[in-house]
Amino acid sequence: MNLSKAAGRTILSDYLLLNFNRRTSRTLLKNYHRYVTSSPKVCFNLTHNNFNSPLRLSCIINNKFFSTERPPPGFGKFSNKDEPSVSTTHEKKDSEESEYRASDSRKTNENDRNDEGSKDDRKPGYWKIFDPSSLFILGLAFIALLELTEPYGLTNEITMQEFLSKYFVKAYIDRIQVVNKDYCRCYISEHCPIKTPKYVTFRIGSIDLFEQKIDNIQASMGLHPSNYIPIHYVYEINFLTEIKKFTPFLFFLLLMGVGLRKISIRGSNSINPFMRIGKASPIEGKEVKVNVKFKDVAGMNEAKAEITEFVDFLRSPKTYESYGAKIPKGVLLCGAPGTGKTMLAKAVAGEANVPFYSMSGSDFIEVFVGVGPSRVRDLFEKARKNAPSIVFIDEIDAIGRKRSKSGFTAGSNDERENTLNQLLVEMDGFKPTTGVIVLAGTNRADILDPALTRPGRFDRTVNIPKPDLDERYEIFKVHLKPLKFSSTVDVEEFARRLASLTPNFVGAEIANVCNEAAIQAARRKSKDGVSMGDFDNAIERVVAGMRKPPGLLSPQQKLAVAYHEVGHALVGWWLEHADPVLKVSIIPRTSGALGYAQQMPDDSMLFTRDALLDKIAVILGGRAAEDIFIGKITTGATDDLNKVTKMCYAFVSQWGMNSELGLVSFQRDGGDDPNFYRSYSETTAQLIDREVRTIIENQYQRVKNMLSGKADLVHKLSKLLYDKETITYHDIASCVGEREFPMNERYRPYIEAKATEVKVVEPPAEVKEEPAK
Repeated sequence: MNLSKAAGRTILSDYLLLNFNRRTSRTLLKNYHRYVTSSPKVCFNLTHNNFNSPLRLSCIINNKFFSTERPPPGFGKFSNKDEPSVSTTHEKKDSEESEYRASDSRKTNENDRNDEGSKDDRKPGYWKIFDPSSLFILGLAFIALLELTEPYGLTNEITMQEFLSKYFVKAYIDRIQVVNKDYCRCYISEHCPIKTPKYVTFRIGSIDLFEQKIDNIQASMGLHPSNYIPIHYVYEINFLTEIKKFTPFLFFLLLMGVGLRKISIRGSNSINPFMRIGKASPIEGKEVKVNVKFKDVAGMNEAKAEITEFVDFLRSPKTYESYGAKIPKGVLLCGAPGTGKTMLAKAVAGEANVPFYSMSGSDFIEVFVGVGPSRVRDLFEKARKNAPSIVFIDEIDAIGRKRSKSGFTAGSNDERENTLNQLLVEMDGFKPTTGVIVLAGTNRADILDPALTRPGRFDRTVNIPKPDLDERYEIFKVHLKPLKFSSTVDVEEFARRLASLTPNFVGAEIANVCNEAAIQAARRKSKDGVSMGDFDNAIERVVAGMRKPPGLLSPQQKLAVAYHEVGHALVGWWLEHADPVLKVSIIPRTSGALGYAQQMPDDSMLFTRDALLDKIAVILGGRAAEDIFIGKITTGATDDLNKVTKMCYAFVSQWGMNSELGLVSFQRDGGDDPNFYRSYSETTAQLIDREVRTIIENQYQRVKNMLSGKADLVHKLSKLLYDKETITYHDIASCVGEREFPMNERYRPYIEAKATEVKVVEPPAEVKEEPAK
């Protein structure tokens, strides 16, 4: 139905009062007043879309409809943008009318809130003056205003000399006021003939000197002290000056207020770093591309079998649950550095189809108290929300160190212990951790807290030992794939030879050897790719370091080193249980070694008494050769004597291989210091020392007799080593004859193949750029 202006205004007012409060309705009517009164044609339409919809009202002015896409001024903040528009019959008649809807989502009890209306009456953007940047700028402007408005000079200011000569000596001064002990305000008497202001001011330095000067002048004028001009002391307050005293403090409060406001604003969005300091930031599997799979992890077959079982449990849990099995809560990966613990965890992240969270043990520790436990809680909360999931904590010994029984340990950290306690609760506490598997890696499993390693938290402990010969062969095959070789090279044969040449090497060292060999080939610009000689040089570099420049040793020192290394090599050559010698070198290295004799130790885990005595004899061969053939002993055997001493003490006190002490084993629980804790008496300690000394002396005499009986071979091999600086197994065999003891078949693939000699090209000191062609 169509209504007149007056009727339409009345109905509009009633409609707004039903849907808005009074202040909002009054504001809306005021904004629309000029449209209603000034328009020649105004039409109000009341429509009902359906029985349940509220009363709709639309206003058409000059055949132009106010649509929700562009509301009139003053009504934009009341429009309901979420409500869909409804087409009318005017659209079919080539008009651009559309229905304007008022917001119907407000509750009826909002009519009683007067403060809501007061907020609506404010101009847009009024809140911007409270923005932290605006407050900061206003504060700086206020401080600048104080500086500009401060009076730099006094009113009617003159100098003290001018005051004394013009006014004081002529008795034109009525009284004197000392203001704030800083300056004087002198009031001039009425009978002064000179046209002057009411008072003059001047600054004073010392009050005592000023008073003394005034009294002296008045005394010289012949005045009686009772007739002296009075001096009054007053204290006046300057508002701007007083505020300026508090300017630094106010500026500090302003900065603090701006910072707190930003923290409060950003805290709700979790953007502020201070609000996220207790939040865990794990590396999620979806955030990093992990290309490592189980097939890329060579060796450690037992460890991979156990870890693969966990991944299979997460993929198909019903297979295990049908037998009543429950998924283990944690796996602790233990092993020497470089054995592949983190690589195995990366393979789990690459294979598992479940969320994977990775953090380091040191990520939980911060300087702020309570951050560690908070991050542990946040990490496990994320893992539970996305269960089933895997949590990997690398280097867990950073927070899992064993707690002291007395409650105090030198260098202990209460924050670390609190973090450990929270980790214990999260792994096996009142909160269920179903579907969350914890993987942890460490190379210090002996220092972990027993409460952490018990079943229920870490159900399984997977030990990853150093790879044996076969596992090193598999690891080399993986790392040799990206390298460039000649077409005639058999890569698998290379892998077999290198596996035999790198005893006790871990996966990280093998990867480093392959990389160093590739660098060596690139440095000498090899057209045939990487050769076996490059690998020989790379192994030497990893074992002993880079070569030092020639001429470092004098001829006498070089000869002493040659006899020393030949002593090791020949004793090992002539003893049955000694490891075969692969290479002997007297080239100085950056690691501090002037030479070395590389042997191939057996991967056996058991050693007999005779085998241990032969190993001790081989170590003492260098010192014995110096003593016999040089006539002087040197400090080159320091490392040898250290190894022999440790081995002999273990031989006597731990392995039970000494007839005097019998079948006893005294473990050193005090670490490296044997005096910290000793489970035997002083008499037993003396007996151990005596037996150790006896074993060393007997083996030393045995080695000296062996070398003295074949002195000609020692001289011959020493001269060969002195001239070539590096000799191999074949050089020793051609010089002193074949070894009479049978060779281990595992070593034959490398020993029987002669290595290609490659000249070592060291990196240049300065790299010069070639001119562009």
